[in-house]
Amino acid sequence: MSDSVRDLIDRLHREADQNRPDEETPDVGIVMGSDSDLETMMTGGKRRGAYDAFVDELGFAEQTDFESPPDERFTFETYVTSAHRTPDLMTAYAETAEDRGLEVIIAGAGGKSADLPNMTASIAYPLPVIGVPVQEKSVDSVIGMPTGAPLVAVDAGKSFNAALSAAQILARQHDDVRERLVAYHEGLRGGVGDVSRELHDAGTKRFSNTTE
Repeated sequence: MSDSVRDLIDRLHREADQNRPDEETPDVGIVMGSDSDLETMMTGGKRRGAYDAFVDELGFAEQTDFESPPDERFTFETYVTSAHRTPDLMTAYAETAEDRGLEVIIAGAGGKSADLPNMTASIAYPLPVIGVPVQEKSVDSVIGMPTGAPLVAVDAGKSFNAALSAAQILARQHDDVRERLVAYHEGLRGGVGDVSRELHDAGTKRFSNTTE
């Protein structure tokens, strides 16, 4: 076992033993099978990702130091835990997640053998896990869980929606998160209304010329 993997496993177990207050621990854990998945899982490339949803839309912050949380009340953390190359790290993360204060995990993986979401969900149970197929060919692997082994999943590449779903889970216990979700949704509604009014009032040709 490499020194970095051993260090991370030991760190996770130490954090699990601290019993820190919920407001000081990450609320959401984001794990991925490789750092090559980072663009899809976090910023989404051409499509907005989980980082954009949490930080730009919902006011969360990324927590990088377990013992020194940021000022924001709601936070997320990010790790690479490959199901195939570091199964011991994946197991340690899933086993300690609830004791470390996490309320939901977002797990993404690519390729035809995208096993990280499935395995994380099995080990972290009953903690809810939201799977993100990083590629279209990963969908069947991520959603193919047997009866009795639940895993919620979003469409390929849509980590933004996974973040919103995670926030919906948190919102059942945290009114502040619920209010942020409602405000975000109202913003979407208002945007559609504005466009619809502009299209109707200007007419198709004029509207199309102004949006090119």
